[in-house]
Amino acid sequence: MKPAINNGNIYMQHGVEKMKKSIVLTLSVLVSLTLLSACDNQEKDSAGQNEKVLRVGATGLSYPGAYKENGKLTGFDVELTNEIANNLHYKVEWVTSDFSGLMGQLEGNKLDTVANVVAITPARQEKYNFSDPYSYYGSQIVTSSQNNEINNLNDFDGKTIAGVLGSNHIKNLQKAFPNNNVTIRTYETRDGAMTDAINRRVEGYVNSGPILMAEIKRKNLPLKFVGQPLVVEAVGYPFHKDASGDAFRQQFNQALETLRQNGRLKALSEKYFGEDITNAPVSTK
Repeated sequence: MKPAINNGNIYMQHGVEKMKKSIVLTLSVLVSLTLLSACDNQEKDSAGQNEKVLRVGATGLSYPGAYKENGKLTGFDVELTNEIANNLHYKVEWVTSDFSGLMGQLEGNKLDTVANVVAITPARQEKYNFSDPYSYYGSQIVTSSQNNEINNLNDFDGKTIAGVLGSNHIKNLQKAFPNNNVTIRTYETRDGAMTDAINRRVEGYVNSGPILMAEIKRKNLPLKFVGQPLVVEAVGYPFHKDASGDAFRQQFNQALETLRQNGRLKALSEKYFGEDITNAPVSTK
């Protein structure tokens, strides 16, 4: 007599085998996706080696420090940063935004540093560790060259002066006019502030002296300097106050010293500004 066939057991065994195959297939797919994802997150150089990435912010609107020419980001700060990164074997990932946005991204740990004339101030030093200075700028006020009523800083009494939101020049203006005898108007970009000064919608515009001089020469702008710089400040790279930021800072300092000693830092300054702005004036030492 033939034994009875248990169809239920056969179907159960078939289901178990099918489930095992499904699990194996699913795990294989997950492993493959994980490996692909890991590959996508790694930058490869021409030799197929992993590259270290440095996230750096710049406005792309700050001639001659960080601006775009034929769609390509260039300038003194940009070229200097690229040379430092190349010497340190980093690939630079540039991020562009307005200045206040860049500082916000740095604070939010979305950037490793900012290369856009970041003045080293006590307030910023509370948040970041700065590299050694690589340039020096004076906060300078200009007005329309056709404005014969303003020839010294006292002539701005009761007038309006424009500046870029988030820049330290705004704070320098407030210190220079502590009695609030001038109106300070802020702009998202320097172009808006400068255009309003040229068209005399505001009486003055404040920015770094070397930058203003370069802009005036480049475009033959109808602007004139008024008085002496409000203050001269050192400029450096801000880094996070953590182990990673401190490592970046030390590496940048070594690279900057090398570029200073071999004359490359000075050459870059003269290329973009027509003068050497990489040494501290006697008054700031």
